Amino acid sequence: MEFGIWEIVQILGSLAFFIYGMKMMSDGIQRAAGSQLRKILRGMTRNRFLGVFTGFLVTALVQSSSATTVMTVSFVNAGLLSLVESAGVMMGANIGTTITGWIVSILGFKVKLAHYSIPLFAIGVPMFLIAKGKTKYWGEFVIGFAILFMGLSALKGAVPDIKHNPEVLDFLQNFTEWGILSRIFFVFVGALLTVVVQSSSASMAITLTMCAQGWLPLDVAAAMILGENVGTTITAELASMIANTNAKRSARIHSLFNLIGVTWMVLILPYYLPVLTSMAESVMQVDASKAGDVPLILAAFHTTFNTLNVLIMLAFVPWLVKVATVSVKEEEDESYERLKFIKNPPITPELSTEALQKETAHFGEVVSRMNGFLKTVINSIDKKEKAEAIKRLAKYEAISDTMEIEITEYITNLIDKKATHETSTKLRSFMNIANDLERIGDIYYQISKTLEEKSNTKAYFLPEQRNGLNEMIGMISNAFNQMNANLSSSSYSTVEKDSARTLEDQINSLRNKLKANNLDRLGDSDYKVEAAMIYNNIFSSLERVGDHIINVTESILGEI
Repeated sequence: MEFGIWEIVQILGSLAFFIYGMKMMSDGIQRAAGSQLRKILRGMTRNRFLGVFTGFLVTALVQSSSATTVMTVSFVNAGLLSLVESAGVMMGANIGTTITGWIVSILGFKVKLAHYSIPLFAIGVPMFLIAKGKTKYWGEFVIGFAILFMGLSALKGAVPDIKHNPEVLDFLQNFTEWGILSRIFFVFVGALLTVVVQSSSASMAITLTMCAQGWLPLDVAAAMILGENVGTTITAELASMIANTNAKRSARIHSLFNLIGVTWMVLILPYYLPVLTSMAESVMQVDASKAGDVPLILAAFHTTFNTLNVLIMLAFVPWLVKVATVSVKEEEDESYERLKFIKNPPITPELSTEALQKETAHFGEVVSRMNGFLKTVINSIDKKEKAEAIKRLAKYEAISDTMEIEITEYITNLIDKKATHETSTKLRSFMNIANDLERIGDIYYQISKTLEEKSNTKAYFLPEQRNGLNEMIGMISNAFNQMNANLSSSSYSTVEKDSARTLEDQINSLRNKLKANNLDRLGDSDYKVEAAMIYNNIFSSLERVGDHIINVTESILGEI
């Protein structure tokens, strides 16, 4: 039997075909049903038991435990789910991801589904090219489904059948006679395979295909599947390294759950596998001695293992949360002024809008604090306190620049992916909001530099000028409160503009009043021109802040 570079390339190409089909299928259903999936996650996680069912259902639908994990982590960050509730969802996702093994085993090896791929293209491609809205994304799902099984068929054909060349596997004998160390070795191989291909579904397909072609015996494949469970947690841990504390703790709970489960199963595998095999042969009418039937037994092993592990570990969820909390310390520099909700890499636009909405609300709260710093600069007679407030205005201007850049980059990465019209509109709104909030930061920084120069030139405000600025700052504060309430609304569709517009009109009227009074007083001997110019500059700048605040509400309503 010849097996060289060309055969390896064939296997890699087939695997890439399979992974692409899996991704396209998953992305299609997420775009078609993203909002419904979010509602399921938010509405069905009142306790850990419902959380398990929810995680199973969502993962079975989207065929991606990663998507479920990212949604769950974003909800934890947003305060919509507790760590305890998220643990249940993570456990359910582990059971949901075993559906892939059944699909591959039944349809990939028992049914010649590749023969039906071309007719599926005949259905999916017109839906994708001609239809609009959700129908277009259901077409993407159908195309992905067809590609997935074409890839699986190609993978099956690329892996040589060695039934008549058993000597090729003689090397395996060197690794199967060490007892528990052998099982640990193949667990490591499975974990490594998952980390390399970055998909537990893909590594599962490889393992099942190798079994169907006679490359792997049942016990070795079972140990590799356990390793694939570990491998998917390594991927999650790596992804969470750039995330915030809650994201890291969610990933840690997932890791603990899988590592504990794999540990007890490795210990009892020699006793558990024969019992399961006997039951599978009886119930499913399969024969473990036939390579073509082994994938079905492995699918049963994967499902029963994860289900048993969930049943055992559900009672220990509070303990898992405590261990995750202790092992992942709060970041010392994780302050209020940093991004909180979009540190995780986005999967699809539909599944990222919740986190983006929370992040823009957080951005609004950060920027609104600059109004308080300005009030301190204008009213404080303590030079040190005034200098500190000016320094904080400069700091927050830099923070607003960074937050706008990071939010914009995050949205840009999402725009590169296909999104529904509704989601695209929301993404444009978020980008406009971030731009207006950054401009507000710039205005406050410019005011701070003007006031700093005023202190150096010893141009002092009269009490009436100070009172006018304080009145304007108070109105701006009210406008910020309304803006932040709008940004924090559970749904932008519930936001109304009237209150925000009334506040904006009041700010404009006050600006006009202060401007007229300032001009009227210019001829008076006690009214210094230099202070009057600075005064005019500041209340005019604050009116511009009001303009950007109303722009934010208009963006929320999709008017900009």
